[in-house]
Amino acid sequence: MSIGPVMADVQGLELQAEERDLLQHPAVGGVILFSRNYESPEQLQQLAREIHGLRQPPLLLAVDQEGGRVQRFRDGFYRLPPVGQLGALYAKGRDRALRLCEEAGWMMASEVLSVGIDLSFAPVLDLDLGVSAVIGDRAFHRAPDAVTELALAYQRGMHAAGMATVGKHFPGHGGVTLDSHHALPEDERSLADLELQDLVPFERLIHNGLNGIMAAHVLYPQVDSQPAGFSRRWLNDILRTSLGFQGAIFSDDLSMGGARWAGDYPERARAALEAGCDMVLVCNQPQHAVEVIESLAGHNDPAAHLRLARMHGSNWPERRELLASRRWQGAVSLLESCEPERWLDMDLE
Repeated sequence: MSIGPVMADVQGLELQAEERDLLQHPAVGGVILFSRNYESPEQLQQLAREIHGLRQPPLLLAVDQEGGRVQRFRDGFYRLPPVGQLGALYAKGRDRALRLCEEAGWMMASEVLSVGIDLSFAPVLDLDLGVSAVIGDRAFHRAPDAVTELALAYQRGMHAAGMATVGKHFPGHGGVTLDSHHALPEDERSLADLELQDLVPFERLIHNGLNGIMAAHVLYPQVDSQPAGFSRRWLNDILRTSLGFQGAIFSDDLSMGGARWAGDYPERARAALEAGCDMVLVCNQPQHAVEVIESLAGHNDPAAHLRLARMHGSNWPERRELLASRRWQGAVSLLESCEPERWLDMDLE
């Protein structure tokens, strides 16, 4: 059985019988986990083992473990600072900031892999232009070159741990005020302006081993009449052809307000896949996920199967050994040296 085009979610700490059946549908290719799925590292490892054991090749298992406001697994995991805090150190000391980013990327990826999860949707490549509250300190910096350098360091850490990287939210969510969780934002800038700003980190990371990209539910009317995640111009003409990206393309969550533009849930999924996405996410809407999965029963894209297969984790550290390792302990000391106060958390579903 190949990797299907839908990434769904599950409701609790362990799989229910109907979820086991659904996850074996050929249209399913992955599972994204949330805070509701986490009680302890041991419980999470058992859940991951059960999901991976359902079929071959195993389903992709993913999470948003950015740090700061967006960190699904907390107790028992290192509380990562938002990457914007690391980026704030860039002007004070470039080399130290880059080292911090590399160690943060390595630590995040190593801890996630140690419980059997393939990937975290990271790094965020948006610019913090001071207008998007939903991005804010989830972005490394406001300057394209700084974001590029910091994200490249973070990617080096993730790759060293054995985790593929997924840059988001292409082509850039930082220039809009509206939150795409609730509505469809519009960015009125021209393609030329975007090429000088928001696209810079994506282009540079693509040429330095970026494995995946998540597309934004944002409309750029001067570029195309369709939002980026549903746009062949953005995903095929610009991302694949102009920028030369050969990795996996993920939609953002089709349950978000910014995706309502494309119709009902099966229509959203079909539009995203036809535009160039390899995998679509349907989160926190179990019945609509079923509708999407059933509507894609005959979907088959061999090239997408190959791209998605490369997103599996390539290293599975034993958790106890990881936490006792010199690198993990050194990373903790380094990160705590720049974080005088623990961050208040907000779980963005």
